Amino acid sequence: MEIIYGVVIGLIGGGGLAYFLTQRGGEQSQANLEEELTRLTNEARETAGAEMKQELEALTEQIESEASEVRGDLKKRSSKLLQQEDEIEKRTEQARRQEKSLGRREKDIGRRERKILDREEQMTEFHAEHKERLESLAGISQSEARSILMEEIEQDARNASLERIRTIESEAQSLAEERARMVVSAAIQRYASEHVSDRTVSAVTLPTEDMKGRIIGREGRNIRAFESVSGCDVVIDESPDTVMISSFNPVRREVGKRSMERLLADGRIHPARIEEVVGRVRKEMDQIVKKTGEDAALELEIAGLHPEVIKALGRLNYVTSFAQNVLRHSIEVGMLAGLMAEELGLKRKSAVRAGLLHDIGKALDHDYDGNSTQAGAAFCRKHGESKAIVHAIDTCRDTTKQDTALAQIVSAAKSLSASRPGARRDSLASYIKRLEDLEALASDFEGVERCYAIQAGQEIRVMVDNARMSDRDSDLLARDIARKVEKELSYSGEIKVSVIRSIRAVQYAR
Repeated sequence: MEIIYGVVIGLIGGGGLAYFLTQRGGEQSQANLEEELTRLTNEARETAGAEMKQELEALTEQIESEASEVRGDLKKRSSKLLQQEDEIEKRTEQARRQEKSLGRREKDIGRRERKILDREEQMTEFHAEHKERLESLAGISQSEARSILMEEIEQDARNASLERIRTIESEAQSLAEERARMVVSAAIQRYASEHVSDRTVSAVTLPTEDMKGRIIGREGRNIRAFESVSGCDVVIDESPDTVMISSFNPVRREVGKRSMERLLADGRIHPARIEEVVGRVRKEMDQIVKKTGEDAALELEIAGLHPEVIKALGRLNYVTSFAQNVLRHSIEVGMLAGLMAEELGLKRKSAVRAGLLHDIGKALDHDYDGNSTQAGAAFCRKHGESKAIVHAIDTCRDTTKQDTALAQIVSAAKSLSASRPGARRDSLASYIKRLEDLEALASDFEGVERCYAIQAGQEIRVMVDNARMSDRDSDLLARDIARKVEKELSYSGEIKVSVIRSIRAVQYAR
């Protein structure tokens, strides 16, 4: 297109030149102008033809080069497709061979299954024939023979086991009672603790009636400030001279109680003063708690306790269980456990340490999962106590998991401390309810005529019908009642089950 445009421009230029020459030079003739115009036109055509030829040659070379590249690319793709077709054919052939092999295996497996089924049917028939022959010879069916055999075996086993158990229990009880009596009596004789337990009092006595208004403050700002800083609830009821400090945390409740007493004694009650007094009392309580824990450890001659463990021991001084101070109870358990360990030839220090720490979970907050024993075990494990002591703490309530002598000693010492006269206090209603539950449980058994709970619920005496119960049945009944008591009732220590079967021979002399 560029060449054509050049030719046209040349023709136009020549024509213009001719016109110009015609206008300017009239002396030239018309023939000369035509010859000049023809010559110019021919030259323009020759020039345009040569350029077009060169352009066509360049385009031809470029097209041939691109066509050559395309042919090479097509050739490569064709060879690649041929290779893929060969691989597909090979895989197809391999799949055909595998399919044939699997078909042969399936046929072989099918033949084997049919043979196994045939043999199972034959065995079933043989077994049925054999059973029929045995039943015809014995004169009873298989189920009847099995039932008779099981009853005889069960009765023989019960009789044999009962005789064996009775012999073992008699021997073990005579030895265990004598040894346990010596150990316990020696431990109790060597240690005596206070019978009076301290209770944490949450009531604060007011000097005057108008102090209630000063505690509340204008629009309740004083009481809100006190509750916010101390973490305790202040209960102001209709009592004229008493304010109650309420909190689940015994140490926090003690801080609130002491802070309120100081504020009442000082008379200046406002938010700033409340914050100052509570902060000062809290620091003092930290020192008191630490000193109390150290005194407890020193009293039992225990060293190497973690500082956090000592603080937890100090907090136990403000925790009560059945009106019994838990810290004094823990010290008593540690002392009794140590004395028992000495009598049995075990390590005294480990027993004392485990006894002191057995209830430490009651001083912890909700940072640990589980009940108080599980929380205490996790707390002591975290602060470096040995596995034996952690196990004794974790199992002091669950006797079924106790597999060490240390754990059993701590559990026994705990029961002794809890059941000691004057140690704990229980309500009369709950005490009567426990005795009634014990008697009702024993009365549910067949053959029981009367039953009585005695010894403050530590023994149950069961009267049975002499005509319906033999001596062996009485032993079994006592064992069944004891198992049911263990399963359904909650109690401390142990409960003795006595089944009484008596024969009265009456004659009259006339």
